[in-house]
Amino acid sequence: MSDDFQPACPIPIGQYEHIVLAHGGGGRLMQQLLERLVQPAFANPYLAARHDSAVFEVGGQRLAFTTDSYVVKPLFFPGGDIGKLAVCGTLNDLAMAGAKPLFLSAALIIEEGLPIADLQRVLESMAATARAAGVMIVTGDTKVVDRGKGDGLFVNTAGIGLVGPGVDISPAQVRPGDAVLVNGDIGRHGIAIMAQREGLAFETTLESDCADLSGLVASLLEAGVEIHCLRDLTRGGLASTLIEIAQSVGLGIALEETAVPVREDVAGACEMLGFDPLYVANEGRFAAFVPAAAAERALALLRAHPLGDNAQIIGRVVAAHGGAVHLETAFGVGRILDLLSGEQLPRIC
Repeated sequence: MSDDFQPACPIPIGQYEHIVLAHGGGGRLMQQLLERLVQPAFANPYLAARHDSAVFEVGGQRLAFTTDSYVVKPLFFPGGDIGKLAVCGTLNDLAMAGAKPLFLSAALIIEEGLPIADLQRVLESMAATARAAGVMIVTGDTKVVDRGKGDGLFVNTAGIGLVGPGVDISPAQVRPGDAVLVNGDIGRHGIAIMAQREGLAFETTLESDCADLSGLVASLLEAGVEIHCLRDLTRGGLASTLIEIAQSVGLGIALEETAVPVREDVAGACEMLGFDPLYVANEGRFAAFVPAAAAERALALLRAHPLGDNAQIIGRVVAAHGGAVHLETAFGVGRILDLLSGEQLPRIC
């Protein structure tokens, strides 16, 4: 061994001098970025709620407000495109607070050289998705950046919605004994994007689950189902979402692997690529926390809707395993799920 060799400890996870892709991946590094930089910089009670939308009162009305940015690559993929994704994503964030979406904004960062036909196609997709949801895009902004500086097109959307009387949906409402449901199979969006990006072929067309969930949530609320918490399963997938909620409320979640719906083609692709479907992003799926007594009724209502026909009860909230998600595997072996440290699938939403 050379006398010049100096052993050194690797950099502790999360201690980086520069941003890396994993800071936006929905895992451990993104959580650290938010907790150590973003949240302290803007500290306030609304942000501290760590919900998909901020809920506040204006003129006697309770409003939900949210914003999100979309950087998906490629811009067009089976089942959607960056425009549909942006509108649906913001509608869904409002729906996760139990809000009826009212108005959206749209800001475009366009790279020099983007074909006008592609931009028109995205705008038409955004308009059609908004019309179908009964909302209008009423304000926005457009910027153009140098060729090679924007990867085609980035889209930011913000939205406001109206929260009805008596609706109080947030992580803080989660209670021991709550049932955890999902409205359908998981992992399809991330794998559809990866298949398109890498030219992977399947026996059947694998489409993203990208969809507006506001109507499905409204059907639960209109039926009087008591909902404690909703969270859409985007970056980081089902596992990261449940871990975040468990940590925020200091309770455990017992998850049954065999109850989690995963399509065979998605499971096969994940096995081939070395991915865990529990961590793969979705754009038309949510986790719902409801009292145990309401679980079967909520399940029946979900399955009666086209966007919930494969809904399942996948677990429950427990006092044990405080702040952790305990997975009972198909082999009867338990393990604690953890946030991913790296980026499994970059640029998918």
